[in-house]
Amino acid sequence: MAAASEEMLQELQGQLTCSICWKYFWEPVTIGCGHSFCRACLPSSTGAAFSCPECRQVSQVRDFPLINGSLAELTELGKGLSSQQLQSARGQRRCATHHQVLEFFCEDDQTLLCESCCQTPEHGAHRHSPVQKAAPNCRKKIQYLQNCLQKHFKETKKLLVKEKRPVIDWEEMIHREYLEWDSFMWPQECHLERMKQEKKNKKNRLSQQKRSLQDLMLDLQEAECQPNLDLLREIKQLLERSKSVLSQRAKALIPELRVYPISGMIETLNHFRVDLRMEPTSACPFVILSQDLKSARVGQGWQVDTQHGDDSDLHIVLAEQAFSSGRQYWEVDVTQLPQWTLGIYTTYLRTDSHGRITKDASVFFLQCVKREEDYFLQSYPGSLNHRLKSRIPRVGLYLEYQTGILAFYDVLQSSLIYQLPDISFVAPVTPMFFPGPPLPGTKPGPMTLCPEDSHLCACCYSSL
Repeated sequence: MAAASEEMLQELQGQLTCSICWKYFWEPVTIGCGHSFCRACLPSSTGAAFSCPECRQVSQVRDFPLINGSLAELTELGKGLSSQQLQSARGQRRCATHHQVLEFFCEDDQTLLCESCCQTPEHGAHRHSPVQKAAPNCRKKIQYLQNCLQKHFKETKKLLVKEKRPVIDWEEMIHREYLEWDSFMWPQECHLERMKQEKKNKKNRLSQQKRSLQDLMLDLQEAECQPNLDLLREIKQLLERSKSVLSQRAKALIPELRVYPISGMIETLNHFRVDLRMEPTSACPFVILSQDLKSARVGQGWQVDTQHGDDSDLHIVLAEQAFSSGRQYWEVDVTQLPQWTLGIYTTYLRTDSHGRITKDASVFFLQCVKREEDYFLQSYPGSLNHRLKSRIPRVGLYLEYQTGILAFYDVLQSSLIYQLPDISFVAPVTPMFFPGPPLPGTKPGPMTLCPEDSHLCACCYSSL
């Protein structure tokens, strides 16, 4: 009877535990599919698609669910019953089935056993350890988990700080883009609201992750100080909960480049379209130009031996044209290139350590690099380092000399990729191209300057 009661209580505890934070429900809410979670564990935004962690059913959370009062009352009742059971267990410390002292710990099931339990078919083939040996081993696991959690707790705090003071303020960048083309862009203010909501959602997820890590670290600290039997009773749940929290932890991964299509933008930029040609004398032996000077490809002699195809040298090709005023826009087809660099070459003023102003040559560019199966966009100078959902087939570059603007666009998506910080141009600016470096064992195609009258749309583009 005692064993049956214990099993029923364990089942009740499972029904009253949130599968996200692995703790008793706190302000429980029940979503459309019928599953319940802590209110704080659910996404705080409304109107967004939400995938249930239990059944993976996707639903549109239009209104935040109300607290399930009945489930909250039942949870409090379950906590009381659990406390009574714990006090009883501390009093007897005996097996509920065989009424013998709990002397062993099952390493496979993470449960306490008596000598008779060890002989049963359920546990007979498992690994058993004396309580005096198993408890110190569990404390070592807890200490290891505490170190891991502490590391990720600090990491999450740093990410929260970055959310408050981001290296790249995308909202401000897009806002400047609207101001640049206000007659076309102001009707697109919904994109700014979307960016604000995404930023808020990410901050809420990080805050919830921080709380979950903090709560778990405190519970592990308390468990480590418990008597051996009490620790071993709780270790299974603590390990499962730790695994769940760590799998959901905020990772400092390179973020994915977000796409914010702006209708009419590419059409507006085409008003400043220029017809470029490449300068043949600027090409190095590793780069071959076409006869019409409209495309460049990797030559036979260029071999890259590094694992990821990195190359410290930029074998750039310059355009014939240079600009010292006005606005210019050009597009480059990079469909057949896994790695490429596009930008401008110019000179700039620099102040040395003695306060003297000198003129130096420099490049400003956007580049795509491939690492294993992923593609990344990086800028120089600047802080862009974002992962791509898919390769960009055509890149548009917009140059405004007087105000020092250099912006890059995803032509297919009609979306701003990145705008370099304000540049002070003091000399003519020349477009530059770099069709590489090639990846080992591959034969990349050409980098091609697109004609002024060419257009790109989704219907004429096949995914890479």
